[in-house]
Amino acid sequence: MRTDRPRVVFAYDFDGTLAPGFMQNHAFIPDELAMDRAEFWAEVDALAKAQRGDTILAYMHMMLAKAREKGLELSLESWRRRGATLRLFPGVEDWFERQNRRAADMGLDLHHFIISSGNRELIEGSPIARHFERIYASAFMFDENEEAIGVALGVNYTSKTQYLFRINKWTLEEWDNYAINRAQEKDERPVPFDRIVFFGDGFTDVPTMRLVTDQGGYAVAVYEDGNPFTEKAAVDLRKDGRAHLAGPGDYREGAPLDQLAATILAEIAARTRLHDLTRWPDAETQPKLPL
Repeated sequence: MRTDRPRVVFAYDFDGTLAPGFMQNHAFIPDELAMDRAEFWAEVDALAKAQRGDTILAYMHMMLAKAREKGLELSLESWRRRGATLRLFPGVEDWFERQNRRAADMGLDLHHFIISSGNRELIEGSPIARHFERIYASAFMFDENEEAIGVALGVNYTSKTQYLFRINKWTLEEWDNYAINRAQEKDERPVPFDRIVFFGDGFTDVPTMRLVTDQGGYAVAVYEDGNPFTEKAAVDLRKDGRAHLAGPGDYREGAPLDQLAATILAEIAARTRLHDLTRWPDAETQPKLPL
């Protein structure tokens, strides 16, 4: 819905950002496949190397192949049921409406997106799915009976940047290659990069964070407090100039991430206010701020 308020976007990776670890590790691999998590991912890496393929496509294929071997249900609804059990970081379920209220009080129109290499169907079944404008994530292909038959979409570390440009131009359909590649002046794009905030946690987020940072937006590194692997990943993102903001995976009100979000929104609101207060002598040519 279009409003007269400037549009702002919070975009999130999922695994390690909104939820600890890989979503497939929560229950699907250890419980349904009865496999050791490390063994599953080692097989994925071996398959990708043997096929000279993409690791994301390999893990999607492996999920289906192993599920068929076990005789597991492959319907769209079954994948969403699996997503309903995903464990989230503290405060995540209350985060989105809190930020929406905060943004509205500042005169901003906030939208939330997922940009993840994880599985779209699992995220669609999660308790927070309803909060997202779009869930851009790796997805299965389904037949007329809604049974998973293959891979429809793989979102890897480089293709994640495509979805930032889709948001920037507000051409949101994954299949629409014409609109995303059509020339559009920067000042005509509905969501300038300096009104995009990306929350991520690691290696697959590097190009996305680099793009947001270089274009004047905000890249926030999220880590699991007390987990040396994720803490090191966050520090590496800072050292490499990918992220300049960070906080532990605690989304509760008053936590560092919540305070960061409030301050970012306030800064964006102040910049838009500065624009509104500017008056040039040739007022008829006053640049318009994208909504």
